[in-house]
Amino acid sequence: MKTAKKIIFWVLVAFALIQFIPIDRVNKAVDSKVNFVQVKNTPEKVSTLLKNACYDCHSNETIYPKYAFIAPISWSVKSHVNEGRQHLNFSIWGTYNKELKENMLDRSIEALKHKTMPFPGYIVYHKEANLSEAERTLLIQYFEEMLKSKTY
Repeated sequence: MKTAKKIIFWVLVAFALIQFIPIDRVNKAVDSKVNFVQVKNTPEKVSTLLKNACYDCHSNETIYPKYAFIAPISWSVKSHVNEGRQHLNFSIWGTYNKELKENMLDRSIEALKHKTMPFPGYIVYHKEANLSEAERTLLIQYFEEMLKSKTY
């Protein structure tokens, strides 16, 4: 019994100490001249869907939920955000070259069709990101039209 209490004590001490490991949650400033929704003059419905389902991981406009301030969960959240921004960052859309934009639009369409995005684990805690079939179709059509008309 004494050993179990010691183990629990040290686990709690370690949990308390890891809370002091800093995580950078500061979003970079968003320049409207390169931000996707402004550059593309995105329709309000599409813009709302993107902001609800995509922007937390794929932009510099991340809104960190309360659980993202508790280690070790905060480490995972920050890792997902960093990875999402590496694949596609709507906040810097205007800085991407033509090939990157085409590739990102193609991958976004595939992710929407195969329901791999929004990330299933994200949807559990963010109900507004759970896209209906009609909403997925709207985003897919919007991206496909951009590709077809080469207006990216």
